[in-house]
Amino acid sequence: MAGNSIGQVFRLTTYGESHGAGIGGVLDGCPAGLELNSEALQAELDRRRPGQSALVSPRQEADPLQLLSGVFENVTTGTPIAFHIPNKDAEPSAYDHLKDTFRPSHADYTYTAKYGLRDHRGGGRSSARETASRVAAGAIARQFLATENVEVCAYVERVQDVAMHSPPQFYSRANVDAHPMRCPDATTAIRMAGRVEQMREAGDTVGGAIVMVARGLPAGWGEPVFDKLSAELARAMWSIPAVKAMEIGSGFSGTLMQGSQHNDAFVPGEIGMATRSNRSGGIQGGISNGADIVVRLGFKPVATIRAEQDTVDGDGKASTVKGHGRHDPCVLSRAVPIVEAMALLVFADLALRNRTAKI
Repeated sequence: MAGNSIGQVFRLTTYGESHGAGIGGVLDGCPAGLELNSEALQAELDRRRPGQSALVSPRQEADPLQLLSGVFENVTTGTPIAFHIPNKDAEPSAYDHLKDTFRPSHADYTYTAKYGLRDHRGGGRSSARETASRVAAGAIARQFLATENVEVCAYVERVQDVAMHSPPQFYSRANVDAHPMRCPDATTAIRMAGRVEQMREAGDTVGGAIVMVARGLPAGWGEPVFDKLSAELARAMWSIPAVKAMEIGSGFSGTLMQGSQHNDAFVPGEIGMATRSNRSGGIQGGISNGADIVVRLGFKPVATIRAEQDTVDGDGKASTVKGHGRHDPCVLSRAVPIVEAMALLVFADLALRNRTAKI
């Protein structure tokens, strides 16, 4: 099955299914000599795991990270870092009713069309459970990028029509995680949580938007023409389950402006040039310009709902299906560390690739 790897130098390959024995990955290309903080690695996974609040899936997975290779005495050796995360609270029988039924807006039908079969246990490989492996690798990337003075944060900006209205900016982990909704605006976070609770009680789901801001990237990261920083970020972010929209910088709002309004004027900076505004989102010509990288992602509502829905069975005959199992009424709060991880993986890869750009 192709499509399980991302990155060229700092390269991650993931494995595993939602209700199998476990999930994990192999991270190749991490430089030797990086001292890893194992508690910080686990803390990243704790932010993504289910069961952490009443706003998310009640599945109980501690997600203990098991490093199998590539690390000796907490220091990377330069060899492939293999890691495993066991599934402890799998309930495959909860999905037996889906063996011959296609859930609307899930990957059930498309996987069957592609492979002629599918793992119906919670979606198998298509489940968002797989993203825990990305968060583990992203946690290692974060510790590598700290040596480059690069920082990444993400936060929930909007749940359906409940939104914070301040411009995108970098927030500390403490501010983002102060509320389980992972919105740094306390008043808005409470309103968001109320909306999610309404959806949970109604057996329905809701989507929204996440903003990612990265600071500290020097000018010059990104590879023309097809491996632009913007293109690499798009590939990474669009691979996240439930992502349906992406903007960099001004995004669609920039299409309403004139060039005289949209251009980011250059001004003297602390190191070289800076820009007076940042409508480019830190990327020009597909290469970082030293300003903050700003990305906004739109997430669709979770496809599993408790209401009965029309569908067809494996023979193409009309049928109905009703959601069972343990699901999130809104994925946004748990998606925040996933968004950060994908950005971190891209930045780590481009940082290493950039080392060959000049003498």
